[in-house]
Amino acid sequence: MKRIFLLVSASLIIANLAACAGNAPAPTAPGGVGVVIQTDGGTFTNITAQELNAMLQHKDFTLINTHIPYEGEIEPTDAFVPYDALDENLGKLPADKNAKIVLYCRSDRMSTIAAQALVKKGYTNLYNLKGGMVAWANAGLPIAIKE
Repeated sequence: MKRIFLLVSASLIIANLAACAGNAPAPTAPGGVGVVIQTDGGTFTNITAQELNAMLQHKDFTLINTHIPYEGEIEPTDAFVPYDALDENLGKLPADKNAKIVLYCRSDRMSTIAAQALVKKGYTNLYNLKGGMVAWANAGLPIAIKE
């Protein structure tokens, strides 16, 4: 009976510890902006539409649209780099792999893939718009369509 009690008690303690670990806050990036995402080879930071909007007030980064096909853009986008053609378009990215780059697409699927690939290529200061242009528009922010 004591053994069963000890086993049940140990199981409950382990379950509680696991639950607490799952509720730990996600690490934030330096400056308290965004959530750091660990990926193969390094990290990138997911940011919200509101955080990107605030960052645009004092823009010190390259803003890259990775979505294909073209479905609009956030002003002031610096370049279009298709998420699946990074190698062919590295010249559109800053030569300094420590330069701040913000990636986005329509929903964040393509920009997340691009962020993971750029981390593997040695880029160290990457941000990804979580939810993409959909989240941007849902926050009441404008999407530009250029033809």
